This record gives sequence, C-alpha cells and structure tokens, in this order.
Amino acid sequence: MKPLLSLILTRRLSSPLVAGTPLHSNNNYTSVVAPLRRLHRPAFAPSTPRLKFQIPQINKKKPEKMSTDATTLKGQPLDRAALDAMLRRRLFYTPSFEIYGGVSGLYDYGPPGCALQANVIDLWRKHFILEEDMLEVDCTVLTPHDVLKTSGHVDKFADWMCKDPKNGEILRADHFVEDILEQRLKGDKEARGLKVEEKEETDKKKAAKKKKNKGGVEAVRLDDAVVKEYEEILAQIDNYNGEQLGELIKKHDLRNPATGLQPTPPVSFNLMFQTSIGPSSNLPGYLRPETAQGQFLNFAKLLEFNTGQMPFASASIGKSYRNEISPRAGLLRVREFLMAEIEHFVDPEGHKKHARFHEVADVELAFLDRHTQLSGSTVVKKQTIGQAVKEGLVDNETLGYFLARILLFLKKIGIDEKKIRFRQHMDNEMAHYACDCWDAELHTSAGWVECVGCADRSAYDLSVHAKKTGAPLVVRQRLEEPITIEEWDIAIDKKNFGPFYKKDGKTIENALLATTQEQRGELVKQLEENGKVVIDVPGVNDGKVEVSKDLLAIKWVKRVENVREYTPNVIEPSFGIGRILYSLMEHNYWTRASEGGDEARGVLSFPPAVAPTKVLIVPLSSNKDFTPEVRKLSQKLRSAGVSSRIDDSSASIGKRYSRNDELGTPFGVTVDFQTLKDGTVTLRERDSTRQVRAEEDKIIAAIKALVEGTKTWQDVEGELPIFEGQQEVEVVVR
Repeated sequence: MKPLLSLILTRRLSSPLVAGTPLHSNNNYTSVVAPLRRLHRPAFAPSTPRLKFQIPQINKKKPEKMSTDATTLKGQPLDRAALDAMLRRRLFYTPSFEIYGGVSGLYDYGPPGCALQANVIDLWRKHFILEEDMLEVDCTVLTPHDVLKTSGHVDKFADWMCKDPKNGEILRADHFVEDILEQRLKGDKEARGLKVEEKEETDKKKAAKKKKNKGGVEAVRLDDAVVKEYEEILAQIDNYNGEQLGELIKKHDLRNPATGLQPTPPVSFNLMFQTSIGPSSNLPGYLRPETAQGQFLNFAKLLEFNTGQMPFASASIGKSYRNEISPRAGLLRVREFLMAEIEHFVDPEGHKKHARFHEVADVELAFLDRHTQLSGSTVVKKQTIGQAVKEGLVDNETLGYFLARILLFLKKIGIDEKKIRFRQHMDNEMAHYACDCWDAELHTSAGWVECVGCADRSAYDLSVHAKKTGAPLVVRQRLEEPITIEEWDIAIDKKNFGPFYKKDGKTIENALLATTQEQRGELVKQLEENGKVVIDVPGVNDGKVEVSKDLLAIKWVKRVENVREYTPNVIEPSFGIGRILYSLMEHNYWTRASEGGDEARGVLSFPPAVAPTKVLIVPLSSNKDFTPEVRKLSQKLRSAGVSSRIDDSSASIGKRYSRNDELGTPFGVTVDFQTLKDGTVTLRERDSTRQVRAEEDKIIAAIKALVEGTKTWQDVEGELPIFEGQQEVEVVVR
C-alpha cells in the first residue's frame, strides 16, 4: 500500500542579487574594522617565554569584535552568530576537546569542513603547482633549534603582550589598543547622533545608564582633533613596536574594561611551540611556524632535480603552529593551521622579471600602499598590475605576477572580489626576512583579515643557512663569455686551524669565508698592523675571535671564470587555508525566507568546484521501489567522479533540500514515480531552486559539466526541459 502523500503548496522565492557597497573604498576607519594581524609577522622569539607569567588556557569566550558593515552574498546584513551556529550545527567545524571544556584556538573540522578544505586544496594545486610546473615537497613539522635560530625565528618571531595587574588577563598589546580606540570612536559617533534633550540627562540618569551599559560603548563626544588622531593611530596600528604601544596606552589612558586598570608595559612573547627531540632531551626543537624552511634547506636538491634550470618554484602544503596570545576570533586566529606556501627562486640580476607577466598585466587589483596608511587613510587605489609594476608601486614583475594569480585563485574558489584588497606592509611590521610584502586581505565580520601574504624574501634565507652550515645553496650558471675577476681571497691553514680552535673551528672558518670584499680589505690592514685579525663569530667565546697570520692569509688574486655563481632571490606567496575557508563561508552565506516567511533559512552558495558535496539524491518517499534507482544513480555519479549524498529520511523534500542548502550542496536530484516509468529524474539548482527533467544519463552529464565549469546553469536550462512540478510544491510523507 502506498504511503499517504500530502502536497503542500509552497512559494518560490526570488532572491535578487543586491549590489553591496565596495567595502574597501571607505576612508573612515570606524566603518572598516582594522585588519587582524598577519600570518607573516615581523616578529619571532623563544617558545618557552622568559616572562614572569604564563598564558592561561582561557575557556571563557569573550564576544568577538564584529564589523557593522559586513554583508551576505545577497547584500543582507551579516548575522555572524547565526552563521557560526549553523556552521557548528552542520559540523563544518567544532571546538577541539569540547567535552573537556575546550582549548582556545584549537578546532576540529567535521565532514563538510574536511571536504571543503580538500576541494580548495585541490584547486590550489591545479591553479599553482600544475599550472606553474612547481616542485611539491612535504617536510617535517619538527624543526631543530639551530635551524630556526639561523632563520631568525628564535629571536624575532614574537608579538607584544601585556598583563592586567588585577585579574592576570593576558592581552595582545596591539589588539588591546585597537579595541579600546575603536570603542571610543563608536562612542563618539553615538554621542554626535544624540538629540539635544538626550544630552541634558541628569547626573543620576547618566550614572544609571553607565552602570547598565558597563562593558559596552559609552557615548562620549571627542574633540575633532582627538578623533583624527585615533583614526591615524588605527590606520597604522601594525607599524608600532612594543615601546610605542606602551606609550600609546599611557598617553591615551587605555584601561582594561574588565578591571578599569592599565595593563603592564608590553613585553615580547615568542609564538613558537618548543619541544625536545628524542628521549634524552638534548636536542631542543620547535613545531614549525611556517613550511618555508624545509623548502630552503632542500634547495640544492631541488635545483639538481630541476636539472639546474632557473627560475623554478617549490611548494608545500602542511600544518604550522603558533602559540597565539589571545585566540578569540574563531577560525581566523588559531594555534594549529594549514598553510600552502610557494618559494619561487629567481635570478636577482634579471630584475626579477617573469616570463608570463604579460598574461596577467591587465588584471586590476585594489591596492592599499604603505604611504596611504602612514597618512592615516585606508583609501585603496585600483589599477592594473601592469601599471603598478611600471610605476614602482609593486617592486618587480615576479611579485606582481603572483599578486595577480592570487586574486584569480581567490575569485575562482568563490571569494567576493569586492571584499578583496592588497595591503602593503609598513616598515615596522615587515618580517625580518622581507624587503617588500603585500597581504591579500578579505573583508569579513571581523574586519579586514590577512589570508595570503606575498613577500619578496630577497636572498635572506638561503644566505643565512649557507653561512651557518657551509652548504653551497647557490646557482652555478655557465657564461657565454668568460669574465675576469679580481678580489681578495682567503686562504686558511686547515692543517693547524682545526686542532687550534677544536670544536669551534668550522664555525670560525665559515665566518671568515662569509666576509665581504670590503671586510676582507679591512682584515688585510689588521694583519699588516697587528699580525692578527678579530672577527665577529656569534656563539663562540664572547662573540669575538682572534685569528693570527700563522693560520690565515688574505691575498689579492686575479682569475678568469667561465661559471657565474649567485644566490637566488625568493618570492613567497603564503596562504592561510583556514582563514580563506572561513572567509569563503561568510562570502557565500545568505538567507531566504521559509514557507510562510516566519524563518530565515541559511544558504551557502559555494561554487560547484569547491562545494563539499556536489549532489543530493532524494527519493520522493520511503517507497521501497525507489531504493534500486537511488543506488544506481549514486553509483553512476561516483563513476563520473562526482560526490553525492542520499537523504531518504522521512522529512519533506523541501526540508531535505533546505538542510543541504545549509551544507552548500549545489544540485539535487529527485527520484519519483515518474522515474520508475520512464527513467527520468529532476535536477534542482540550489540558488534559484529551478529544476529541469531528463533521462539519468543526460542529467549526470549535465552535473559533470556544471562541476567541471564547462557549462553554467543557464546552459543546462537551455538544453534540458524545464520542470515546473516539485519546485512549486513541497511533499510531506506521513
């Protein structure tokens, strides 16, 4: 006996795309929340901090800072709380160790989150590694102390933090300054909008109102000069060091709202997780803060693998770890995260030109350069990357090429182009290894968030590792015409040098060989005048070492070379995959009214290529006759390489589709009684809810074309018959 079906008329919803106001063109800082700090910090220091206090594990989550102008895909005001609740309910992600109370900054991805991440990584590989013929490597997470000491991370990979003297709360200094000044500007804005009679409240009412709004925004009008000063500080908040942040806290009397007290002066805190390698604990190490070092250390082997050809690029995808001071922004600031990094090695004498730059020269980007930021403004300048390189805004073609390719990748996976800007690092925030750096920042409910860093690391990393180890991390290029070179040459008496300096001999020898021609000229004078030289050798004695003329000779030599030897420069695009994923979810989220209009149902309009599941298969009812058809259809989709999911629950078709709209599933196939008669099925498109009907094989071919991007939904509607049945009715099984 067939189950009783009740047909309930439903209303088709129209969701016109609302053009959002460009978020990156507003000069008023209070309307565009300042960016979260970058993945590539100017910072570095020891993972076990030499501080008087430790970072507590805080399980209480403070309200996250929200951007008032964040919008959904359709231009609606974004309700981040509703979005986060939906993402957790549908298990895109969840706090790690939640039944134990959780740990700040650590999250687990559920099935749709894992699938979304895998699809983004797959597109990343195709867009960069496959398209650019890159060499992919997978290096170890555990990194010995000496490697990160040499790279500069042990001494410089740090953020500034301060402590509340009353409750011991640990605060990241730049975020603390930023938050308080933003609150004051919001209070000023509110005060300027109050009516005259509201300004004339009695002192008693003011006190009651202040007490009621404790911890919130206090409406206090500021002088115009103070407003301007605050906005200028916020526009260049990333440019302040610890001492300057401390001065700002004192000058503007910035107090922790929780206690009413000023925090202690900022101190440097190293962001690396320290560990020991092996049971003896004699080999200290760290969990890597980036994937780049493994690529640099394997440079010589990669160059050989590439038959010595330059330029070339390596790439790596893997987990990195940073002991964030105050991770309170969900997936946007975590302590363990996935990175995808590229190291493009290029000859510095070729002006870092790129053979394919002409392909992207006309791509237009929104730039926020350092000079604009230092002037206190956040106005972006839109121009093509070709113009930007020609005018010197972007230093070279290779850096510009990757900036354009980054933009194209972000658009391809579904990031809203109106919410992308490229911000140049200011001098104080520049990483110790970089000579220029641009961040691809995405606008979210947390403000402008750096999701991709693109740095010109010059020859820093290869040079410091070569100097430390003596390894030849260089390129040898055969010259068409021999060249004559005259220079100072160092000759070491190795027979006696090693026994004299013992275990420090190699370190001292490397320091001598790493000297520049100018330094060698000065050493010659020392040998002539004193019979010895004094050189700087960090880590040996007090950092100064004497070498006598019996062990060292420096001569002016002339030689002919047929081979040029040079250390390549590196352009590094570095992607924070977790931040990109969260921004992608925000940019593709919107809501539509339910039947009756009493409920807003969430929709994630992911492009088919990145959607966690491509197709939802729904039988019309629990009729057993549908089961073989559903299984056959599922198998055909798997054979076509298309992921699908079956929902044969007792919920109505409308509810089943709605549940999967929340998961971002772009297409739905319905198996009904007509399928049993003629083998046809309906295909529903998520965003429009429109449907077509055709034979299974035609529907599967259409789905495959849609997922691969060779056809659009409009193309499919033009080829297959429009179906006007179930899109107008909701079937409920009783």
